[in-house]
Amino acid sequence: MTVTLADVAARARVSPATVSRVLNGNYPVAASTRERVLRAVDDLDYVLNGPASSLAAATSDLVGILVNDIADPFFGIMAGAAQTQIGGPGDGSGRAGGEKLAVICNTGGSPERELTYLTLLQRQRAAALVLTGGAVEYPAHQAAMAAKLAKLADAGTRIVFCGRPPLPEGDALVAALAFDNRGGGRRLTEHLIALGHRRIGYVAGPPERTTTRHRLEGHREALRGAGLDTDPADEERLTVHGPYDRRSGYEATLEILRREPGVTAVVAANDTVALGACAAVRDQGLRIPQDISVAGFDDLPFSVDAVPALTTVRLPLFEAGARAGRLAMGKENPPPGGVATIAAELMIRGSTAPPRVG
Repeated sequence: MTVTLADVAARARVSPATVSRVLNGNYPVAASTRERVLRAVDDLDYVLNGPASSLAAATSDLVGILVNDIADPFFGIMAGAAQTQIGGPGDGSGRAGGEKLAVICNTGGSPERELTYLTLLQRQRAAALVLTGGAVEYPAHQAAMAAKLAKLADAGTRIVFCGRPPLPEGDALVAALAFDNRGGGRRLTEHLIALGHRRIGYVAGPPERTTTRHRLEGHREALRGAGLDTDPADEERLTVHGPYDRRSGYEATLEILRREPGVTAVVAANDTVALGACAAVRDQGLRIPQDISVAGFDDLPFSVDAVPALTTVRLPLFEAGARAGRLAMGKENPPPGGVATIAAELMIRGSTAPPRVG
C-alpha cells in the first residue's frame, strides 16, 4: 500500500501543507514540528513524489556511491572509477546524454549513516546505487540493509556491491563484486612463513567488518597450515584490532611489540595501517626488514614509494570500481549467479625479508 502525504500528516499531527513545507524546505517551520514530520516520514518510509502511480516506478538521473571515507584512497579509487562509467562525457557537445549524476555519500563508517543515505536515495528515486567496501556484520543492521535495498530495487534502482560480499539474506542486487580478501591474507602470511618467520603480529581492522574477518581468517588459515596456531591464547595475544588508519597501525604495533618482543614480522590490515606499523617499528630503534618485516594490504599508490617499498596484496580497485559503474548503468551483464570474486595478487617488495639469525 502506497504511503501518501496525508498519511504522513496524520502521523505527525500536522496539515499536509506543513509536511510539504518541511520536505521542500521552502517555508520556515518550527524545529519541533519539523522533527515530528521527519520522524513520521521515516516511520512510514514515505518516498517523496511517490504517490502518483505514474511516478512510483520511475527513476531519476541520480546514482549514489556509498563510501566509508572518501579521503581513503581505497574508497576514492573505486568511487572515481565508478564515476567514469556513470557520469562520463557524452558526445562532447556539453549536452546531457545517457549519463547520470553520480553523488558520493560519505558514511564515515557509521551503520546508521549508511541506512540514512539509502533512505535519502530512495526518496530521490535513484537510478542506481553502488556500495563500496566491507559491510558491517551486526545482524540487526544486515536485516535493515536488506529491507532498504529491497524497497530500492522494487522502485527500479539498480544495486551493485563493489568490494563487499552479498548480504546473507536478500536478492535485491544486480551484482556483488567481492574481493578475495581471505585468499590474499592467506598468501601474504604464507610468504612470511616461507621466509622463516614464526612469530607474526597482526594489526586487524574493526572486528565487525567483513573485510577484517576475511583477511584475518586467511592469515590464520596460513598459520594453521604451517602448524603455528597450537595455542589460541597465543594467537589472540599477537592480534590487535583497531580502525583502518595510520594511528591504529602505530599504537597496535607498539602493543604487539610490548606483548611479544620476539615478533619478527607484522602484518597490517591495510597499507595505511602498515605505514603506522613501520613508524612504530622505527621508533623502537628497529630496522625494516632487517629486524622486523612489515606487510600491508590493498597496494595503494603510496605503497611502492614507502622506504623500503611495502610488500602487500594488490586489489584491482580501479578495475572493480569501473566494472561496478558499468553494471550500475546496465552497460555490462551481471556475472553468473550475480556474484564475482575478484582475485588478489601478492606483491613482494623490500619491506619483508627472512628473520635475522641470532
